Order: sequence, then structure tokens, then C-alpha cells
Amino acid sequence: MTVQSKITSASAEAAAVLGRLGVADTLWTGGNRPVRSPVTGEVMAHVHDASKADVDAAIEAAHGAFLAWRNVPAPRRGELVRLLGEELRAAKADLGALVTLEAGKVTSESLGEVQEMIDICDYAVGLSRQLFGLTIATERPDHRMMETWHPLGVVGVISAFNFPVAVWSWNSALAFVCGDACVWKPSEKTPLTALAVQALFERACARFGEVPAGLSSVVIGGREVGEALVDHPKVPLVSATGSTAMGRAVGPKLAQRFARALLELGGNNAAIIAPTADLDLALRGVAFAAMGTAGQRCTTLRRLFVHESQYDAFLPRLKAAYGSVKVGDPREQGTLVGPLIDQAGFDLMQKALSDARAAGGKVTGGERVEMGEAFYARPALVEMDAQADVVKRETFAPILYVMKYRDLDEAIALQNDVPQGLSSSIFTNDMREAETFISARGSDCGIANVNIGPSGAEIGGAFGGEKETGGGREAGSDSWKAYMRRATNTLNYGKTLPLAQGVQFDV
Repeated sequence: MTVQSKITSASAEAAAVLGRLGVADTLWTGGNRPVRSPVTGEVMAHVHDASKADVDAAIEAAHGAFLAWRNVPAPRRGELVRLLGEELRAAKADLGALVTLEAGKVTSESLGEVQEMIDICDYAVGLSRQLFGLTIATERPDHRMMETWHPLGVVGVISAFNFPVAVWSWNSALAFVCGDACVWKPSEKTPLTALAVQALFERACARFGEVPAGLSSVVIGGREVGEALVDHPKVPLVSATGSTAMGRAVGPKLAQRFARALLELGGNNAAIIAPTADLDLALRGVAFAAMGTAGQRCTTLRRLFVHESQYDAFLPRLKAAYGSVKVGDPREQGTLVGPLIDQAGFDLMQKALSDARAAGGKVTGGERVEMGEAFYARPALVEMDAQADVVKRETFAPILYVMKYRDLDEAIALQNDVPQGLSSSIFTNDMREAETFISARGSDCGIANVNIGPSGAEIGGAFGGEKETGGGREAGSDSWKAYMRRATNTLNYGKTLPLAQGVQFDV
């Protein structure tokens, strides 16, 4: 077991980074909301919460910006996103450092998150010339029927602490090329990264010229700020990432006013290690998926089903990997597991481990690593005889429940027997098993992988899941349609007026 024993100040580093990124001091000093770094536990800033009037004003400004932005040709809108991508490239190191300070990710993961923003900008720029509509065969002579896609309006983005900047980019890069405006409510735990991204966006706007004021804005606060965004009649789409409980509150409110909801909620992801699995490959895949981001990804591996023929060979190797990972300051080279976001996250982890023990689980790891006021924990392995209730409950922490199985149908049934349906994977060299897993009778998740873990999605594929995961999809080939409205157009270029379905109406 390796533990980083020394932690240096986060507040001074955050101040320097915010200055380089161009975030005005007035935005992160003197406010009513303290911002703590999970790395050290210290307060780095005091940001200003938005009032309901502030949120309403931001939405009204965004709506005005939308009315102008929708008239800009889509490829020209893509140019703004291209410039945003350039600003992100130039600021990658600083923005990544801020993600580490505020979310606790190890440096490589923080830089990877910023790279994901850059990638989605590139993707969106290409899509700005591919917002295609169909020409549709019509039964009426001398007529043409087609579909056209138009900008939707103001998009509300509610993001979570674990991907404090990438989630905004998945939505906003596409929304901007589609002709929409965005109002962003970041997690109250990670507002500094949002302010930094807004500053970079404003740099891109200055280079672009003639960007309508209010096209992008950030509103900081707790639940009441999110509710103001969800309830506003001029926000036709809200993309919300967070817990299933949050989705249950947001979804009905949006449905009540017939607005669209793009929900990215809980995940309780599983992997299956089959009899033919390459155990070296599986070990690397399981280790990252289960311990990366200190278990605080929606795609984190939380349940592992190992075939009984592989169990005794694989489990000792997995325990050895768990015992050797370096837990500590995520800024330090070689650290693989950083802190939990706060004490509440640590307490939930301990409650789950207590429940697992009560259900007969054998726990290895999970104890707190004392590092000042921050909350670090050893990743935990829990050997279970059955999939108890605690296993079916998502706990946002580095806990991996390990169980044996006998045949593939049993493993798939166990994997699917949870309320969530985000991501899944199987490690196998059997073609039939692989194809069965990704077939209609296989995984019921939105993401189903073979010979890689369930985490680490790319922006080229649609991201999201089923059941209590919410059904939303971000990124991917047709995700732009969520940010636009579709119209069906029929054009008569003849001199008669035939009616559809043979209807006669002569006057």
C-alpha cells in the first residue's frame, strides 16, 4: 500500500490558475458560498450565489441571444465553437489543474476531461455542416415533402461535480452550432471550473466578433437555482446530470410544462469475466474502471461477476492491485486514487460497507487515509455470495462488489437485475458470448462493451442509459437533434390540389 503523506496548499494554486485563465477576482471572492478543495479540505474561494431574479435575467438574456444567433448560418456558428476549442487547447494545463483542485481528480484524468471538451468542439464543428434533413417520398403528384431542423431555444445545463466541465461541453458545443443559447448551473461543489470555462468562452467570442450578449452564462447556487432554471417557460430543454433522485424531481416538472428533459442519472455498472477471458487485460480494465476518479464516475465499475473457474486465479491478483495503488494528493506523479469529494461522500461509503458486512460481505480496504481535513479512502473490495440490496444501490465511492457465477445467462440476469442501466462490459474471447452480451437478450444498458471496462466513453458514441439512468443521450452521431426542433414541409409545385389519402373536398 502506497500513500502520499504530504499535501501542499490548494488555495494559492487556485488563485494563480484563476488569474491566468482570466477569471475576475470579484467572481470568486467576497461571495456567500465557500468553495472547498477535496484535495486539502481548505476553502479556496467564496463565490456568489445567483438569486431567482438573477436566473430569470440570465434566461431572458439567453432568449434574446437565441433570437439573433438562430439567424447565423450553422457553419458560421461552428466557427465560434472552433475558436472555443482553440482556447481550450491553449488553456488545457491550467484548466486541468483547476479540475484537479476542485474535483480531486488525478492530473491525467483532469487533462483527459479537458481533452474531451476539445474533442467535442471538433466534433461539433463538423456537425455544423451536417445538420441534415430528409427528402420524403410523397403520394401526391407535383409535390415535394421534406423535414427541416431549426434551433430550439435556450438550453439549461445542470452538471455534476465529478465531470465539472466536460458535461457542459457535450451539451453546449452542440447547442451553439444548432443555434441555441445556454444557461449553465454547475454543481455547487465545483463552480470555479465553470467560471473558468465561461472566461475562455468569452475569449473565443471576442475573437469571433458579433456574438449576441447572453449566449452563454453561468448561474451559481444550490437546488433553488436549478429549480428556477427547470421551471422557466423560456427554457425548452434542460440537460441534467446527477442522481436518480434529482432526475425524479426534474423530469416531472419539465413534463408538466411540456419541455424536453435530457437526463443522465445513476449508474450501477457491472463487468463479467468469462471462462475464456484474458486475465491480464481484465485486471487492467477492472482496476481503472473501479478505482479511477475514486469511484466517482457514473460509469464506475461497481459489480464484478467472475466465472467460478476464474475466481480463485483472478481475485488474489485483483486484491494485490488494490493494495498497491497509490492513494494521495492527485497532483503528485504516480497517484492513482485521489480524494472523495467531501465528508458526505466518505460517510455514504462507510454506510454502504457497513450494510455489506451485515449482508455477509467480506470487505478488504475502505478505511480512511488520514490526510488533514480532506477525505481520502482506500478503494474497497467486497466479496459477496449474492447480490444483496446494498449491491443494487449505487454508492458514489470506490466500492467493488465481487461475486461468482456459473453460466452466462445467470451473469447477464444478475447484471440486469438493478434499477440502473448505464454501462456494462464483458471480458471474453468466445465470439458467441460476446455477441450474446451485446444482443437484444444481453446487456440492458445504454453502453455495452467487450474486452474493455464500462468507463471511459468517447464523444463519437452516444452516452447515456436506460431505466433509472434516465434515457438521455449526449454526444454521438444524431445527438444534435435533441437541441433542435423538426418541421415537416410539403411544397406543391403543380396547378392542382390533390389531397392525401384520396380525400375529396370539391368546392
